[in-house]
Amino acid sequence: MSVRRVLRRTGVALAGLLLVLAPSLAVPVPAYAAVQELTWTADSDITRYKSAPTSAVAGETTIVWENSTATGNNVGMPHTLTFDTDTPGYNHDVALNILANPFDANNGRHTATVTLTPGKYRYFCTIPGHSTMVGEFTVTNGPSEPDTTPPTVTGTVSGPQNPSGAYIGTATVTVNATDTGSGVDTVEYQIDDTSWVAYTAPVAVTTLGDHSVQFRATDNAGNESAVGSVQFTVVAPQPDEDVTAPVPAIALVGDRNPDGSYAGPVTATLSATDDDSGVATIEYQLDGGAWTVYTAPVVVSAAGMHMLHYRATDNAGNVSAEQMSHFTIATPPDPDTTPPTVTASSQGTSTVLVTISASDAGSGVATVEYAIDGGDFLEYAAPFRVSAPGTHTVRYRATDNAGNVSTVGTLEFTVVPDGTDNCPDSDLRDTVIIDGVDTGVVNRDTGAGCTINDLIAERAAYPTHAAFVRHVETVTNGLVTAGTLTTRQAGTIVRAAARSSIGS
Repeated sequence: MSVRRVLRRTGVALAGLLLVLAPSLAVPVPAYAAVQELTWTADSDITRYKSAPTSAVAGETTIVWENSTATGNNVGMPHTLTFDTDTPGYNHDVALNILANPFDANNGRHTATVTLTPGKYRYFCTIPGHSTMVGEFTVTNGPSEPDTTPPTVTGTVSGPQNPSGAYIGTATVTVNATDTGSGVDTVEYQIDDTSWVAYTAPVAVTTLGDHSVQFRATDNAGNESAVGSVQFTVVAPQPDEDVTAPVPAIALVGDRNPDGSYAGPVTATLSATDDDSGVATIEYQLDGGAWTVYTAPVVVSAAGMHMLHYRATDNAGNVSAEQMSHFTIATPPDPDTTPPTVTASSQGTSTVLVTISASDAGSGVATVEYAIDGGDFLEYAAPFRVSAPGTHTVRYRATDNAGNVSTVGTLEFTVVPDGTDNCPDSDLRDTVIIDGVDTGVVNRDTGAGCTINDLIAERAAYPTHAAFVRHVETVTNGLVTAGTLTTRQAGTIVRAAARSSIGS
């Protein structure tokens, strides 16, 4: 079967499973607000979305998510468009998770209708290995009156410069547009009066000489800004000039869960290399906060999803491209406050074998201890034997890994030396039988040569039926305490006694 056919079948199935549209929170939307359309696209690259919006207006919105051959995906690479509903600092009222690939039932193009509220939204791809596909966009309130004000658009030029102000090798033009009314719809630029093209990322100009870059923006109400421009000169670098930006890197350290999340604090260590003028500074930005100069590893301990941006500048003023790493710290489980469950049982008469068992569904059993006849508690490692004649009491307890200690249990039994038989004519039937009724309970040896049937003594004289039943209750309660019977077995025997005619 071809890879493309597998991807086609897988994509169709997953697209059906992962399209989740949670109802948006009810938010007042101005009556004039028209339905807007926001479009995301992707191709075969797993490091970024091919295109994505940067702003929007509050209100009902059609989301278009296309990962198709039309957008440049010719290998069937699947991607998701997932809205963040956990990270602090972002709106969490839209739960959107759409898987798309060129071979799914929609040929990679999906739409959904949501309601956006003022604030900032974060989106990302959830497929492992695509962790750098992430971004955010800002939603503003619609105006109280029709928007007639054009956007504000500015341009800046960056790059290494010589003493006369010319840019060495490359000049990078960054265009920013804002609109407090209906929101920015499109941004365009042109170099040296050539032709207008859509602006999607900073523009690098490398052609030597004088240049003028013009730019303009249009908002969602159709208002177009005045044309702005920046002028600059690009010159060839001298042999000894550093025009190469440093290369930043990050290392994340912490304990991971099986699902890939971190179980506790994460330590982020940043570094950078520069073979020319050397690294001057490294900066980072955590969860949309302010840029901060990096001086020591950054420790993040708050539960939830986090996004860490970082960049480096060398001594020649070259700034690296902004990098990003995101990770999730799992919410810690509730503390264990339940002590372990511990039981004990005995076997034998002339030498008694004592077995203690403990379990704990929370943090797990740490230690089990026991004490014999009022002695000190000792650590229990394996079943032990008691051979001293007489009646003995074993106390036992268990402690879990969270420090919870069980209540102390007791087990009583009697060691009878060989040759001592208190019931020489013992009833050795296999099960406990009362007045001809087989209870199904094993007729165990209780010590001193007596079985359960011997202690019940159904053939003894009893003044009344009730007296016989009380006698059976006393015997079985003692055998439960000694660990010879379970509570259920004792109940079975007592009910059989109650139904019998003994003592009537």
